[in-house]
Amino acid sequence: MDLDYTATDLAFRDTVRAFLEANLPADLQQKVRMHRRLERDDYVRWHRICARQGWAAPAWPVEYGGPGWSATERHIWEEECARAGTPPILPFGVNMVAPVIMAFGNAAQKAYYLPRILHCDDWWCQGYSEPGSGSDLASLKTTAERVGEHYIVNGQKTWTTLGQHADMIFCLVRTDSTVRKQEGISFLLIDMKTPGITVRPIIMLDEEHEVNEVFFDNVKVPVENLIGQENKGWTYAKYLLGHERTGIAAVGRSKRELLFLKKIASEQFKGGRPLLQDAVFAAKVASLEIELMALETTVLRVITKADHRPGPEASLLKVRGSEIQQLLTELMLEALGPNGLPFDTDYLEGKQEHALTGDDAAAPLAGYYFNFRKTSIYGGSNEIQKNIITQMILGL
Repeated sequence: MDLDYTATDLAFRDTVRAFLEANLPADLQQKVRMHRRLERDDYVRWHRICARQGWAAPAWPVEYGGPGWSATERHIWEEECARAGTPPILPFGVNMVAPVIMAFGNAAQKAYYLPRILHCDDWWCQGYSEPGSGSDLASLKTTAERVGEHYIVNGQKTWTTLGQHADMIFCLVRTDSTVRKQEGISFLLIDMKTPGITVRPIIMLDEEHEVNEVFFDNVKVPVENLIGQENKGWTYAKYLLGHERTGIAAVGRSKRELLFLKKIASEQFKGGRPLLQDAVFAAKVASLEIELMALETTVLRVITKADHRPGPEASLLKVRGSEIQQLLTELMLEALGPNGLPFDTDYLEGKQEHALTGDDAAAPLAGYYFNFRKTSIYGGSNEIQKNIITQMILGL
């Protein structure tokens, strides 16, 4: 595999850089680079800036409004967005439910939902995990009983990321309890404004309202909101998770965070020299950088497969990507030592311009570290991913 960019690729990279320099709002860039908290309007504003350029959905085919980019061009776009410090285009609509609608939805569903996803008219969230049904997702208990032209949904979802903002939720529901558990699941699209839906916040260790519990009490969902066939939802769920796990690798973001790590390590001193020159710490950073380079090469191999469909290889990317992200935050705190201890919520939420300690770079990093403990759990825990790798790649 040739990893060198062609002249055409380099010209495309220059075009992307010019767009980002001209269109990325400085306040959003500062928030991202300094690890401050993003609000709903921050995500929506950046999504719509990209949508006006036709670049909000890099992996979408032209027929659905995407730019029709090659795998290499998509990689360059993600790299340059991460380097510049853009807010992420949230994956729940663009990268998760949209591919399922494209592959398994009917013509009416594609015509209605895809343009709204593309232009961020709807904010989507994911209704997969339940209490007791996380890694063993197929054991889910939320039910959908068909009554006439509606399903009546009852149950609970949990760890619903940013569900407090959502207009729509895509849900796995049990429509048949008499068959093998994987065979009785369906995939429903549900309007979050429907009577009977309650969203309850889960405040995390870093005091941020990022995830939620969502309760369904006799929620009426039109049958037309069923994706594909009833009781075939497990197939669609696995298809979606392949797209999610490929994105979780987040190579571009990790490369940006590696530069941030090197910067703070060069500003901390040990024995009269910058910490980055300490042999032991420098070896840790070098080892991490090598692992990140290897991950990037693996990502390129996966995304340039002929059929462009994420398979079990996505589990490799999820495991290694999440481990690298966690190690980055660990080394940041190690570099800062006691300076990484203060936790300044008002600064993180933009209520004050600078951290109380006077160190704006250090103030978010304790919360950042704790938040990133989740990466080895969400999207299917790393233990489950290793089982998939063992069975489907190694054949053991």
